[in-house]
Amino acid sequence: MSIILAQTDTTVGFLSADASLLEEVKSRPLGKEFLKVYPSFEAFKADGNRVPQKYKNLVRRSKKTTFIIKNRASRVVKNNPHLQVLQKHPWLYSTSANKSGERFDKDFCISKSDIIVEDSRGLWESTPSTLYKLSNTRQKKIR
Repeated sequence: MSIILAQTDTTVGFLSADASLLEEVKSRPLGKEFLKVYPSFEAFKADGNRVPQKYKNLVRRSKKTTFIIKNRASRVVKNNPHLQVLQKHPWLYSTSANKSGERFDKDFCISKSDIIVEDSRGLWESTPSTLYKLSNTRQKKIR
């Protein structure tokens, strides 16, 4: 498994299919869940995810938004440059490209990455995705 450094649809991030690699690179506490990003809703559903009926339109139409459903954080990517990175995988874990609790440092990120995907936009830190927690009856904005 490898760690990919790429400009995601929200900010620069690390992507990998192995969560333990990301925990090690970020010096992150063990057991803290990572966001899973999917290239399509078909891949999202194939991974066993279900969206409460009440929020299906919200999830489908959202952009740059992460949803926590049954304590699993997920996002379906619609941004074309970032989507091209995900196309080869059914899903990847995603996290911001920095040490846990610190700001973006390009030199640190490059040294910790196995694959660097840099397009015409370059690599830059931006605001993270909006985060909602959904249950069958409630929607709560977390960030």
